[in-house]
Amino acid sequence: MLTELLSAVGILSAVSAVLSLLMVIADRTIANYGEVTLIVNDEKKFTFQGGRSLLSALTEQEIFIPSACGGRGSCGFCKVKVLDGAGDYLPTELPHISAEERNENIRLSCQLKVKKNMRVEIPADLFNVKQFRGVVTSIKDLTYDIKEIVIRLVDPKEISFKAGQYIQLQTPAYDLADEAVYRAYSASSPPSQKDTVELEIRRVPNGICTTWVHDYLKEGDEVLMNGPYGEFYLRETNRNIVFIAGGSGNAPIKSILMDMAEKNIKRKTVYFFGARTSKDLFLQEEMRVFEEKLADFTYIPALSDPVDEDKWEGETGLITDVIDRRLDMGEETEAYLCGSPGMIAACIKVLTAKGIPEELIYYDKFA
Repeated sequence: MLTELLSAVGILSAVSAVLSLLMVIADRTIANYGEVTLIVNDEKKFTFQGGRSLLSALTEQEIFIPSACGGRGSCGFCKVKVLDGAGDYLPTELPHISAEERNENIRLSCQLKVKKNMRVEIPADLFNVKQFRGVVTSIKDLTYDIKEIVIRLVDPKEISFKAGQYIQLQTPAYDLADEAVYRAYSASSPPSQKDTVELEIRRVPNGICTTWVHDYLKEGDEVLMNGPYGEFYLRETNRNIVFIAGGSGNAPIKSILMDMAEKNIKRKTVYFFGARTSKDLFLQEEMRVFEEKLADFTYIPALSDPVDEDKWEGETGLITDVIDRRLDMGEETEAYLCGSPGMIAACIKVLTAKGIPEELIYYDKFA
């Protein structure tokens, strides 16, 4: 009896899966939604064939919405307010939409399809986001799994951004991607360097963009990107500063430090950088130079799992433990975090226990 029941459940699940797949295929290939109109901020009006995602529809009109995951519905960045024409929430949207956002009709644009006339509202500053065409002038290994990519801008020839912000780099269709996709990367160059953008890109196993960058991208190649985006930038206050990063999370911190040095910003600053072994450390000399250029700057690298050949004499242990031991800057402090979600969550606990208000702790979720 139990065997028959399990068999029936298995058959039912299989049938449901097939039906779901057929519905997706039908929606993509058979459904004809006709011509639809999209109105943005009651100012811009576009007409096109219905059925595509709101994110791709906006992108085609050169209105770029942040999407760190490339439109897969996993980052939750591409939120827009839909005033009319959205329909019910999709299951793929709900994990990223709070109850308050639902009351305000906030939707995940990569998941929401434009099937009928729609009216949306987006932040006005996104109209200033531009698409850039550039040429790769330098590719350099920073570690065994992090590359520094320098892109010279061709059209437009200059970009304006705040130190710490990010761009979205386009990966063209290739072996791992049937179509072009975007991924978010923070600039590691200073805003004063307007004609080039420098990126630090860490390899992610089977990552679409990182595999393309590490295995396919060459000096002289032309690339597309858009930006700038993000709220991760130094606030103009007199508070002490704590930077915390690991791996390629160094990129926005480096950009901010270069900007601080150029502007002669004199604020007490400490930078905790976490790595596993010495082979995961990079730009150590550059960080020591900042200790000379900046009025009150301390760089504290730490290894969580040093090996004998490292001959490491610096801080060891999890970066949270090092912060707990070494940080003593008082409540008049703000913190900037860039690393894995787990590291960020753990560091927030330590920092708030040290008296730093959570509203003064800044980070990008995709970091």
